Amino acid sequence: KSYTANDYLDTPIDFIPGLKHMRLKDVPTFFWDRVNARFHTVVMREMEKYNKASAIVVNSFDALEREVLDAMKSIPPAVYPIGPLQLLEEEIPNKLLRSFGNNLLKEHTDCLEWLDSQEPNSVVYVSFGTSAVMTNAHLIEFAWGLANCKHPFLWVINPDLVIGKAAILPPEFTKETADRAMISGWCPQEEVLCHSSTGGFLTHSGWSSTMDTMSAGVPIICWPASFVDQVTNCRNACVLWGTGIEIDINIKRDKVEKMVRELMENEKGKEMKKRAMEWKKSAQESIKPGGSSYMNLDKIIQEVLLH
Repeated sequence: KSYTANDYLDTPIDFIPGLKHMRLKDVPTFFWDRVNARFHTVVMREMEKYNKASAIVVNSFDALEREVLDAMKSIPPAVYPIGPLQLLEEEIPNKLLRSFGNNLLKEHTDCLEWLDSQEPNSVVYVSFGTSAVMTNAHLIEFAWGLANCKHPFLWVINPDLVIGKAAILPPEFTKETADRAMISGWCPQEEVLCHSSTGGFLTHSGWSSTMDTMSAGVPIICWPASFVDQVTNCRNACVLWGTGIEIDINIKRDKVEKMVRELMENEKGKEMKKRAMEWKKSAQESIKPGGSSYMNLDKIIQEVLLH
């Protein structure tokens, strides 16, 4: 398309209440790309149900998205941010809730033992969620970029990661990285990100992963592979929250290596880590008694469920 070949996608978007620093390419593509018109139809159909709800509950917290949440207050029904849910769960006395997970895949926990053997803040965790996909060429570029950076890494590779075929890494890559890498199936991500050896996260910027990083205080490299919320989450992390850097969708190994080194070695990475730890503290405060998410949960019970 002609508009993707020039700077058209960098057009500033300033008419969405509460969202700052956005460009056209930072909003889901189905809002401006007719190829994905069916997704726009689905979203609009769901939005028509919005006013029929008694309340909207979101996995976020006031300090993180204050301006957006304030803008939404003028549109009924009431919105209740009660996140991060993974932290709020820890404050609820009923420990039976711990048996409920939000993972769609079986977890491979041997990665935690591998992390125990690594130095503090040395490991790059790589995961693109449960549904993101890429080409085999992208897989190879990611692989050699990670190999060339020389940092230890834990890479989650799901069976359906590569479009139309199995994800198979080159034997040369496996040999090159054998002493500093672990390739795994789906991991217990919250535990991985909270582990002392994890120093950074290469992510697709899905919202669940975004909340996991906020809870753990881990800086990120964003590769928003999808056309839904990932591009918006990425922009917020890189510009508004100061916790991330974005890598181009057209992956090249030298760029992957450069980004990982910037995250793990340079001053910018240290500043991102500092900001990530500040957001972690803010997230923790929100779910404590008297915190915004804690009180919002109580409001849901009193104002909605018991009303």
